[in-house]
Amino acid sequence: MPQDQGEPGTTATARISIPDDGAEALFGSYDVNLKTLERLFGVQIRTDGTTLLADGPRPSLLALEGLVGQLAELVTHGYQLSQDDVRRAAELVRQDDGVRLSDFFVRATVKASSKRHIAPKSVNQRRYLEAIDSHDVVFGIGPAGTGKTYLAMAQAVAALTAKKVTRIILARPAVEAGEKLGFLPGDMQEKVNPYLRPLYDALYDMLDAERVDRLLERGTIEIAPLAFMRGRTLNEAFVVLDEAQNTTPEQMKMFLTRLGFGSKAVITGDITQIDLPAGRTSGLIEVMRIVEHVEGIAFIRFDGRDVVRHPLVQKIVEAYEAYAEGAPSGPLHRAGDMMDTESRPAQAAPALNDR
Repeated sequence: MPQDQGEPGTTATARISIPDDGAEALFGSYDVNLKTLERLFGVQIRTDGTTLLADGPRPSLLALEGLVGQLAELVTHGYQLSQDDVRRAAELVRQDDGVRLSDFFVRATVKASSKRHIAPKSVNQRRYLEAIDSHDVVFGIGPAGTGKTYLAMAQAVAALTAKKVTRIILARPAVEAGEKLGFLPGDMQEKVNPYLRPLYDALYDMLDAERVDRLLERGTIEIAPLAFMRGRTLNEAFVVLDEAQNTTPEQMKMFLTRLGFGSKAVITGDITQIDLPAGRTSGLIEVMRIVEHVEGIAFIRFDGRDVVRHPLVQKIVEAYEAYAEGAPSGPLHRAGDMMDTESRPAQAAPALNDR
């Protein structure tokens, strides 16, 4: 336990024991993991054999002690810690000091295929996976890099592999991201493929290329622009609508009413990156207000803490969030203003799966 040093409320010192077989994994090469822990918890760490001597604020030391104890437990049970695992575990403890790391590193893995086992990397990501398991319609809303689409697709592939659904349908609105691409050659499929490329990339990352091609050829997995959904009823399907912030209200209503028996739908989007023409309302922003209290629908909202790409991406997302909150009104701040004036009432409501 931390021992007070000096005046109350200043700093304390903690001696944290580590099992002999866990020290090397926890410290990392050239103590790189300890440097990460120092930065994340705002403490100073020294080592004395298999003991950590840490100086810093008492709450930080208590959190660090709990983290090290849980990491040591994982190592004792045979889990191979990587440098990224230590950073990820520290972020989880900072988000929720009561978190059980085994729920993320051992029990919560999604077996998308024999090729890929995917685990949540934040508290919100775990809530997201749980919501998809327990709800027929789930909205994942948040910035780039938070795993919204990738985790939804992992759940879709896992459901198909387990024969819970008979097909996967992946859809995106074909909206240019702030650029005018002009005329695209080829047939209809070749024209829309550039818009759907990110979905193909994620799919090939989870399954062998030969199997993906076979499933696509049979129609077991279908990747199509949102416009192709009109007039269809989707039974026993796992449907993912990506980039939903670029749907119109009419398109969103059309999509949600396609859902048939035995189906699930996951809608993902980032309301700070709307590429619709000026003056058009995002269907995602509107639907957040309309169905937020409908039973059976869950909303999971991600933020910068959930970013799992390059560490700089998290900093960039946080910088944009800070700018949007403090930016003055005017034509140069349309995206920020839209987020402030239209999405905050919906964001203030808790996710339905928490009620």
